[in-house]
Amino acid sequence: MKRVLVVGGRGSLGGAILSFFKQKSGCWLASVGFQPTELVENNIILKNRDDFRAQAEECMEQCEQLRTDLQQESRFLDAVICVAGGWRGGNAASENFITGCDDVIKQSIWSSLISAQVSSKYLKPGGLLVLSGAAACCGPTPYMMGYGMAKAAVHQLTKSLAAEKSGLPEGANVACLLIGTLDTELNRKGMPKADFSKWTSLDYIADLLYRWTDGESSRVASGSLVELKTDGQSSLICS
Repeated sequence: MKRVLVVGGRGSLGGAILSFFKQKSGCWLASVGFQPTELVENNIILKNRDDFRAQAEECMEQCEQLRTDLQQESRFLDAVICVAGGWRGGNAASENFITGCDDVIKQSIWSSLISAQVSSKYLKPGGLLVLSGAAACCGPTPYMMGYGMAKAAVHQLTKSLAAEKSGLPEGANVACLLIGTLDTELNRKGMPKADFSKWTSLDYIADLLYRWTDGESSRVASGSLVELKTDGQSSLICS
């Protein structure tokens, strides 16, 4: 039985991942978020939106309860996939600059750090941890400073988690998806004149992650920043 925890399961990408995995036999799925999703029976609900320490404690306590319910050893997860996040624009002169930065730090950095802590205790040796970055944030982002800063921090966290003595189990594989524009209904409504052929489909990402959880031979090198490049069809660029 493959056991996968998705952080951000209520979002468009998280929901697509859960739906894809749910169609496969032998998958046990759990979702972490502020609201439950009907796609899974195992929902970890976080109540403390503005208290990082309390939020982390809530997640760890509920993970331990799931482990107990399953009557498993401590390391019972095959994969932890973090696709929680959100976008905020603005530069240093923007009226809502500080508020926007605060939002993306909570959405991207907090969720990534909690995923790392969950993986340190509950991920099996040789298991998979996937975080979410952004290709645009590998360089300057003056039009979205807070978002660029938050995602760059996730990129650095990925490299650190893949290094020796990171606290992850032996043989763990860590990768960060550098996501551009996702082909979602909301994005199509918001950008109706865009070239949708350059947007990455949710099913492509879900299938990619399923293959990564299916065996080590299909994975990228641990610590990789994996850009999803789409122009008619999708491909990977690793750094």
